[in-house]
Amino acid sequence: MKPLKAVLVLSVLTAVLALLAAGAGLLWQGEGGPYTFTTLRGEAAEIYGQGLYRYDTLFIRAGSRGTDTVTLFLGVPLLLFSAWLYRRGSLKGALLLVGTLAYFFYVYASYALGTVAYNELFLVYVALFSASLFAFILAFRSVYPGVLSSRFSVRMPRRGLAAFMFVSGLVTLFVWGEPLVSALVSGGPPERMDTYTTPVTYALDLAIITPAVFLVGVLVLRRDPLGYLIAFSLLVVEAMLAPVITAQTVSQVSAGVEFTPAEMVGPVAGFVVLALVALWFMAAILRGIPDSEPVRPARVP
Repeated sequence: MKPLKAVLVLSVLTAVLALLAAGAGLLWQGEGGPYTFTTLRGEAAEIYGQGLYRYDTLFIRAGSRGTDTVTLFLGVPLLLFSAWLYRRGSLKGALLLVGTLAYFFYVYASYALGTVAYNELFLVYVALFSASLFAFILAFRSVYPGVLSSRFSVRMPRRGLAAFMFVSGLVTLFVWGEPLVSALVSGGPPERMDTYTTPVTYALDLAIITPAVFLVGVLVLRRDPLGYLIAFSLLVVEAMLAPVITAQTVSQVSAGVEFTPAEMVGPVAGFVVLALVALWFMAAILRGIPDSEPVRPARVP
């Protein structure tokens, strides 16, 4: 195959910028120390006060360092590896690349839109948001649904995968919807809003991820190739969230953030189980696609 050059260029650009952003998040140190800040809601928030994330709370700063660790040591190598497979004309590599780009788009859309406070790397976050988004769109478009359909095997998962998508959607809806409903009922902000103006992760997950998984469940039940393409992207993101949540929790506990045993073990165990199931379905989809022929990219005007 002659792969889309724009996809490769944008993927490499995403990897380089992510190395800069994640590396700076882990290594950027500076003078200063924690201090207490009174928010617009009259609540006391503990600000980290040091390094790149000096304007973030201790909770967010420690969590961001966990995300940076996974992005640097797992996300970037996976992106470069999948781009290499895509360049060789591998359909399986193309699926993996689309999913990995979805992870980078998800992470740096969050960073750019306000999960972390404005800092010196804001323009890098915006560039990562843009590069990963357009690389995702072009890579997604380069995988013909017709090619996928012609290379599916009868062993491709359907009912189990659709059920997993529906369950994932319900879990996401509850995990992010319940705190927002509770906050509306109590008349206060969601927990750990602190100095931040809006819960960006809640918005992205409820506005994009939740509808997407329900839609995918329906498409997979119909054996629509487009459903499997979107599903694989969501499965990659879901698999990546387990090490991210684990690294965030370890970083936060090490920084002195207090959790109850249930708050610490529950999310980690839950995401690990979801990730293992996601990996199983990823493997099942890849097994159902013989990669003996190159995938022909769509023409981009």
